[in-house]
Amino acid sequence: ADCRYTCHQECRSLIQLDCRRPGQCQSQLSPESTLLSPESTLLPPCSQNVTQTVEEEKPEPPTVQEIKQKIEKYNAKVTNCLLMKLNEDGTYTGFIKVHLKLRRPVTVPAGIRPQSIYDALKEVNLADMTDKRTSFYLPLDAIKQLHISSTTTVSEVIQGLLKKFMVVDNPQKFALFKEMRKDGQVLFQKLPLTEYPLYLRLLAGPDTDALSFVLKENETGEVEWDAFSIPELQNFLMILDKEEKDKIQQVHRKYERFKQRLQQTLKEARGKPG
Repeated sequence: ADCRYTCHQECRSLIQLDCRRPGQCQSQLSPESTLLSPESTLLPPCSQNVTQTVEEEKPEPPTVQEIKQKIEKYNAKVTNCLLMKLNEDGTYTGFIKVHLKLRRPVTVPAGIRPQSIYDALKEVNLADMTDKRTSFYLPLDAIKQLHISSTTTVSEVIQGLLKKFMVVDNPQKFALFKEMRKDGQVLFQKLPLTEYPLYLRLLAGPDTDALSFVLKENETGEVEWDAFSIPELQNFLMILDKEEKDKIQQVHRKYERFKQRLQQTLKEARGKPG
């Protein structure tokens, strides 16, 4: 009653307090002790253990008829020929556009000719034809259009994009985000690898302002350094060293300009009263 500490009745025996009156309270409360709220009542037992994760109820998958209606509604809004098509087995196919916003260099095979239509049809992996590697920056905000199925996962989309650009980096280095615009703000949300991008496209409609997909570096979790090769790690060190030197030069130039302005001000103020 003096502490005015509130707890659940079932938690009473687990509470430890640094009491201001050690002579009157025990640090470890016994079942017989009365740890009361200002109203001198214990709270009822909690209905849910806070350490347990409450599983969200997953919505029922849409029926074929519901998918058909959504596809018809989607195609009615399409202004180009990139329509969705419903298959007899209930799956459907369509197009998504992925913006590539990669700020780090990617690793590709060195001295390999561009992939031809024949290579794509025969699924020839040109990266396996040489062990030589080189790094370069992909054009920022490049856009790649993909024709995928409703069963294509985020993981498969990432792997497909890397294959099209002949990127041999570990797919775990990348993540697919959905970009949404709301109240003048741009919001990004990382998609789980098991998500289906085409279904999200179907729900959002063809308007890319409502939803668009972005491929970025996977920076939301801990960096898996084992996924990088020794040359890549050495390249990171070189980039960090260059960025550090550039930052030091920026600070030096900033305060050098400030010093010049201060000296000029002092020179102009000489001989003036005050």
